[in-house]
Amino acid sequence: MTTKPVIGVLALQGDVREHAAALEHAGARVRPVRRPAELAEVDGIVLPGGESTTMSRLLETFELLEPLRERIAAGMPAYGSCAGMILLARQVLDGRPDQRQLDGLDVIVRRNAFGRQVDSFEGDLDFEGLDGGPVHAVFIRAPWVEKAGDGVEILARVPETPDAGDAAARIVAIRQGPVLATAFHPELTGDERVHRLFVTMVRETK
Repeated sequence: MTTKPVIGVLALQGDVREHAAALEHAGARVRPVRRPAELAEVDGIVLPGGESTTMSRLLETFELLEPLRERIAAGMPAYGSCAGMILLARQVLDGRPDQRQLDGLDVIVRRNAFGRQVDSFEGDLDFEGLDGGPVHAVFIRAPWVEKAGDGVEILARVPETPDAGDAAARIVAIRQGPVLATAFHPELTGDERVHRLFVTMVRETK
């Protein structure tokens, strides 16, 4: 029997319980991560949705910023949804001057990109590498990717529909090696395919 990977969920703010439940259903053992010692015990980590500037400050307060940055740089798998995508990016547009990044993805993201157009948006996305048809995506004051580096795989874009407005064709799911990110919240829909993809990524790395 394959040993279940141990996946941490950054438990400083945001949709911690929802991610934990989805990961457990997807075949992982889940640990909340609030301290460096807890980070050291996991095979991969999920950075949940929440408020990216608050999460950035809390990472520093709990002395997790540098250890997390170092583990991601060393190849630990990471998945960020919404605010987690912002934290993983190399650069953020419209962020606060004191906002810190984890540099896990060679992308430039626009913070609260959907928030200026509509506070929330839902749509069905074609998602590369996932079987079972489109992914129903819920965006809540979400970012999008303005620019992706050459090594970044684009997994999903907002469909070009009348409802999408300025969000049409924007990049909203990406992968770079063992790092995955979505601008939307799969933990809120009951569709566990994105979490199953991440669990598979962690198993392969482990």
